[in-house]
Amino acid sequence: MNESKFKIGERILVLDDDFGGVVVFAKAEQITILSDDNIEITYHESELILNQRFKVDTVIIKEETTVQKGRQRLVSRKKSKEIPAVEVDLHIHQLVKSERGMDAYDKLNTQMDTARYKLDWAREERIPKLVFIHGVGEGVLKKELEYLFNRYDGITYYDADFQKYGRGATEVYMYQNPKK
Repeated sequence: MNESKFKIGERILVLDDDFGGVVVFAKAEQITILSDDNIEITYHESELILNQRFKVDTVIIKEETTVQKGRQRLVSRKKSKEIPAVEVDLHIHQLVKSERGMDAYDKLNTQMDTARYKLDWAREERIPKLVFIHGVGEGVLKKELEYLFNRYDGITYYDADFQKYGRGATEVYMYQNPKK
């Protein structure tokens, strides 16, 4: 009778699979293993390898190095009220090179796409405040922006500083840790 290259009690792995176990029976080329889930499975010995992940030859103990305490570094933690807002000018001439050939629908879509992109960008970059400069006009863009802002969780919006922007801007505050 041929003797198997695996011994009972050895930990082995199955080739081409993320699976392994302990050898419980070894006869010739047939090896039966017990998986970690207590399932016995028989394999051909060519499908198995010895698990050497847990084999330790020597242990070296290193001394821990102590970190010298120096002066603490001061980190500026400005409150969100003190952080200046990022301004996004939605006037169409600021967004495209030429308005030629654009009707009102195309202009509004370009402005709304820009606003949506800037909101997503600010959320990714963890920017707490944005000011969307939309102008006064007939109020169509302002109403569309309000509709867009209402679709986002964790933001509030209000008219921006009147002295700086007049009535043509909306400030958006994004909560950094919205309650879910």
